[in-house]
Amino acid sequence: LVNKVVSHLVHAIRSKDSFFSSIERYSAGSYYERVKISEPNEFDIMLVMPVARIQLDESDDTGAYYYVSFKRSPKEKGWLKFLEEDGKLSAFKMLEALREIIKQEVKNIKDVEVTMARKKAGSPAITLQIKNPSPEISVDIILTLEAQHSWPRSTQEGLKIEQWLGKKVRRDLRFRSLYLVSKQNKREKVLRGNTWRLSFSHIEKHMIHNHGNSKTCCESDGPKCCRKGCLKLLKYLLEQLKIKYPKELEKFCSYHVKTAFLHSCVTWPNDSDWHLGDLDHCFQQCLRFFVDCLQKSQLTHFFIPQYNLFSLEDKARHHFLSRKISHELNNGFPVFHE
Repeated sequence: LVNKVVSHLVHAIRSKDSFFSSIERYSAGSYYERVKISEPNEFDIMLVMPVARIQLDESDDTGAYYYVSFKRSPKEKGWLKFLEEDGKLSAFKMLEALREIIKQEVKNIKDVEVTMARKKAGSPAITLQIKNPSPEISVDIILTLEAQHSWPRSTQEGLKIEQWLGKKVRRDLRFRSLYLVSKQNKREKVLRGNTWRLSFSHIEKHMIHNHGNSKTCCESDGPKCCRKGCLKLLKYLLEQLKIKYPKELEKFCSYHVKTAFLHSCVTWPNDSDWHLGDLDHCFQQCLRFFVDCLQKSQLTHFFIPQYNLFSLEDKARHHFLSRKISHELNNGFPVFHE
């Protein structure tokens, strides 16, 4: 159902505006990493636009948010209508143009009831809702730039996977394209909507699929590990707690536990640390690592070590979640049985 809707839209976007004719879809997120838990009711689809000869300027000290401008006037003149007076590429303007095409086009999708959700402040996604069958399915469409550009300096010390996946894999991954998603930087004094945030979802997806220290881990005839099982349980636990305490935990998302999980893979790099039969032990080990991050209000971005994903002004929320998780840990996870 989702593929049908997205294929229809991609075809329409390419034909409606020649500027968007090179757009490609890339499926990211937990469903496509095969770590989705519960209902497959949320999908992330990146619409990727290749962009050439760009310059990146940091928009703050996180090392994650950038202004994008062109080194020379772009060959494809369509880009010009999305530039600000100062030459910066406006994420907001591009997203609006895309949103407009999608808004018109969802009306033309036959046999499926699709509506467009209202714009969420600061969200980089255009969200579609597929009504039937129930429960409702939501599809987040994320506008993404793909640049053949070396990774910025802020990523130099990140992706510490040498002991886990090896130096060669790290080098190869760092040669892959750079992805930037249209994302409002809340730290900007004046919110202009022209910032882009680095995205590593293609790299994360690769690591989660090829997660073994040995190349045969989890292959059909190779030894099985419990890494993916741990990630699913971490996500499920957070999901259940968010249902129980929606207000207190609204700022937490599955990316937080995914980041903690990737750090855990680095801390325990060997396949022997993740025997399939040790799922409960490994899961609790990952959880204790996450609780430790919550108590310190420090969760380092996996690719950008200077960027703390936990904002210090949310300390009370971090401590709230750490208490709730500790309670679950010490009492046999009652929330799983509710």
